[in-house]
Amino acid sequence: MKLDRRQALQMMAAGTLAAAMPRTALAQGAEYRIGALCPITGAGSTFGTGMQKMIVAAAAEINAAGGAAGRTLTVFQDDTQTQPQAAVLAAKKLLEVNEVQAILGTWSSGVSLAVIPLCNDAGAILMNTSGAPALSVAPANAKHLSYRFQATNDRFGRAFAEIAKREGFKKPATMAFNNASGIGNTEGFAKAWKADGGTVEKVVVYEPNQPSYRSELQSVLDGEPDVIVMGSYVADTAIILREWFQSGATNKFIIPRWAFNVDTVATLGPEVMANVITVESVANESSPAFAAFDALYRKEMGEPGTANNYAAMTYDMTVLLALAIEAAGPGADNAAINAKIVEVSGPDGEVVTSFAAGRDALKAGKSINYDGASSVLDLDAFGDVTPDFGAFFFEGDAFQRRYVVQI
Repeated sequence: MKLDRRQALQMMAAGTLAAAMPRTALAQGAEYRIGALCPITGAGSTFGTGMQKMIVAAAAEINAAGGAAGRTLTVFQDDTQTQPQAAVLAAKKLLEVNEVQAILGTWSSGVSLAVIPLCNDAGAILMNTSGAPALSVAPANAKHLSYRFQATNDRFGRAFAEIAKREGFKKPATMAFNNASGIGNTEGFAKAWKADGGTVEKVVVYEPNQPSYRSELQSVLDGEPDVIVMGSYVADTAIILREWFQSGATNKFIIPRWAFNVDTVATLGPEVMANVITVESVANESSPAFAAFDALYRKEMGEPGTANNYAAMTYDMTVLLALAIEAAGPGADNAAINAKIVEVSGPDGEVVTSFAAGRDALKAGKSINYDGASSVLDLDAFGDVTPDFGAFFFEGDAFQRRYVVQI
């Protein structure tokens, strides 16, 4: 019998961790069910497999340490395909069939915005790496069930503006993919840039899945910008940069780092890449939590953890959720667990950098502040983080981080 990718994923899902757990634990209902819903295929696939593996691996480590408040973490996996419609179908299966109590790892804003209403209806927690500001507030986050481990698009835009100032640009223009993430990035940049007295030469929003963006690009170039700030994804970025190079224009680009993969760089080559600054939130590299994540990522993926900060985020999601379960106590319902998530992320409390250290501090009656691998976390009242950002320049044959900006 031949299986397609989705069928294979669904057949694997139920057994991912549950098969390795003692049947007595499951029979007693001493488990907490997690849905790992990451972009295994589609625009986010560069990061998705590592993200998903870190949820599974972190849960396995927590289970090996005795579980969270005595509960086994059972992980069910599915693929968003980086498409809202596919993500909704997958989330429904996770919530209704697998009866998960939390969904971890949704990547793109369109996917997270499509999934959060289902979580609200089910009283399930959603931990995501999306940027859309709408995820912070009602109606999307009316029940305060959404937690964001990536910077908001607005914060990304502010980082773009800081880098543009530092590099001495004077005449920026913007190009944005027509979705919440793309537009959010460029609008965040424009807001920050204008607040400092600057002007934006041209604003263009383009539709996805086109074979060419030459007309949209020419509209931007008509404003004679010295830099184009992008809110884009991998496929459209490659086309736009190729057509820009063919035009003979000499401006620079500031582009989110998620809009590139190794194939993009190899295909376009160093002559194009030399004109690009990529921007990404940077991991909490000095923390012992990052060292633990890095070791796990190298084991699972065969490359350093710095290659995939989204995977560091899903690692943190799993640890932080487990600490919230521990803080809520044995038998706590999801509402009680949800109420502990911001509390165990800090900034008050004893700094801890692992599940085991946090569990021990909680058992000793202390409040804790989990200092994560992806950032210091310190979730705010909206469930958002404010990480630092790296500016990456093409040097030799790859992008290298030149400096870090804080906003």
